[in-house]
Amino acid sequence: MAANMLCAMLIPASHADDETNTGDAASNDAKTAHYSPSLRQPPEKNLYWGDLHLHTRLSMDAYLNGTRNLGQEAAYRFAMGEAVVADNGVNAKLRRPLDFLAVTDHSENMGLYVSIAAGDPRVIGQPVGDRWMEVLDLVDSVGLRNAFMTVMGNSGPMPDLPEDLQRSIWRDVTRLADKFYQPGRFTTLIGYEWTSMIDGNNLHRVVLFRDNAEKTGNVLPISAQRDPDPESLWSGLARYEESGGKVLAIAHNGNLSNGSMFSPDRINGQPLDPQYAKTRARWEPVYEVTQVKGDAETHPYLSPTDEFADFETWDKTNVANTAPKETGMLRYEYARAALAEGLRHEQSLEANPFKFGMIGSSDSHTSLSTTTEDNFFGKFRGSEPSPERYLATMSGQVERNWELGASGLAAVWALENTREAIFDAILRREVYATSGSRIRLRFFGGWNFHEEDIDRADYARFGYRHGVPMGSDLPPRDQGRSPTFLIHAARDIDSAFLDRVQVVKGWLNENGGTQEKVYDVALSDGRATGVNNELDPVGSTVDLREASYSNSIGDPELASWWRDPDFDPSQPAFYYVRVLEIPTPRWTTHDAAFFGTELPPEIPRSVQDRAYSSPIWYSP
Repeated sequence: MAANMLCAMLIPASHADDETNTGDAASNDAKTAHYSPSLRQPPEKNLYWGDLHLHTRLSMDAYLNGTRNLGQEAAYRFAMGEAVVADNGVNAKLRRPLDFLAVTDHSENMGLYVSIAAGDPRVIGQPVGDRWMEVLDLVDSVGLRNAFMTVMGNSGPMPDLPEDLQRSIWRDVTRLADKFYQPGRFTTLIGYEWTSMIDGNNLHRVVLFRDNAEKTGNVLPISAQRDPDPESLWSGLARYEESGGKVLAIAHNGNLSNGSMFSPDRINGQPLDPQYAKTRARWEPVYEVTQVKGDAETHPYLSPTDEFADFETWDKTNVANTAPKETGMLRYEYARAALAEGLRHEQSLEANPFKFGMIGSSDSHTSLSTTTEDNFFGKFRGSEPSPERYLATMSGQVERNWELGASGLAAVWALENTREAIFDAILRREVYATSGSRIRLRFFGGWNFHEEDIDRADYARFGYRHGVPMGSDLPPRDQGRSPTFLIHAARDIDSAFLDRVQVVKGWLNENGGTQEKVYDVALSDGRATGVNNELDPVGSTVDLREASYSNSIGDPELASWWRDPDFDPSQPAFYYVRVLEIPTPRWTTHDAAFFGTELPPEIPRSVQDRAYSSPIWYSP
């Protein structure tokens, strides 16, 4: 009897209707109720990890620098967890697969050298093939940039691939992405890199589609060789969406742009105007804040009181190494300063051109998306693992290989692992960046959160219901209140404990000037700030000889309710979260231990990996 009663209680409502027919109101209410919490409540968003910026041998610079064997299929297989053999002959495999990947080879002459190697008659014996073979023949002796300059100096601008070949290669690219797309398990996003480099300055963008090969394969990737102005790119994206598709662009890290990425002037020399501000915000919802060519959150010159500002800094020149860096350029290159500049522009333009979320990605040119310090495969063939790689200079760069960072990853909060859900999360900016590890981070803002809310078992659902997630605007202000935030960070199971959680605030003062402040809101090991905000460092357990560390310091998770103590309701502001791990061995230290080499004293031995949330904005 008892067993039969229990079975009846757990029968789904649709089946219970067949078994009982009482007809009273109470019974009808019971029939429509759901026993499972996941059916009673809105679906929970999940955290997915991926790389939105990866190159293969189809990219001209990757091929010229030695990535000859690994193409897009190898990139997908590697990201899904399969072992592959790198171009240097070393076996490579991820500890854990990625959830999504965008292979983004350069649109400019995509697949050119692969076509030459395959003997395609559309390039072999044709002027386009002959001219580009001249470059290939010179690369080993004079370097990549000098090879280009020599050939162009002798014969003028380099020719493009024939259009029929471009279309054929692009259709193959889109179909391969569809082939490896496994909704719910592994998402492939179709995309490419638009590679504008005006005066050698990095204005590159990744272009990502929401659509499949049937739609994207019918359009040619936009080339910056025809027009390097980002406004031209946005016009092309608008034309694509007129066909019913969906597309967006992601600006690369601006630290190699020599002040161009977030300049107050357009490419045509005119100051930013309302149309520019609205258009850029429309097409570029997120920014690649960290990657292999340096971190672009902030710079010690811009944030002199921030002890963690000098992280994997690249600040000598532009991306083509054609002009040195000047300090006046830095303000227009880094994310924190750009977010503040966006607030300033919004005052006069009534639109914020730099209202972006933040992601990380690898920008690897080896087909291998590796971002952890103990599994870093460099950027080009010459920076893949070897006993000598730290000594070499990157092709076309002042920087040496040891200055490469292992960054980075894109973290996405989405309902499911599909193209549509991942793309839509990027579009609404519910994403964040890490420098390679998988720190789990939630960030909600509102006006009515209380200190005990961060301890709720359902704090995330509560945060969505009573506030907004990262990437959003605070709702209209409650009278007399300061904004409050719920923040939760947890270590990855394969990575280090956490040192601290910080809130970075930027705002406009009463004179319209930009200001910033970093608040320590959660500290590990029971530490607390002193009277003058002094704080003992977390320490270090790094063993340099063994390239190891211990999680005997730090905390596995940190959570905080935080209210802005300096809030002024008349001042526009943004808030984002930065999470720091305890020190761990840098990839250079792992190399030294593996190959038995001694590192010169100038090479960093340890690193504090980190996460950057997308901001939450306040407008008066």
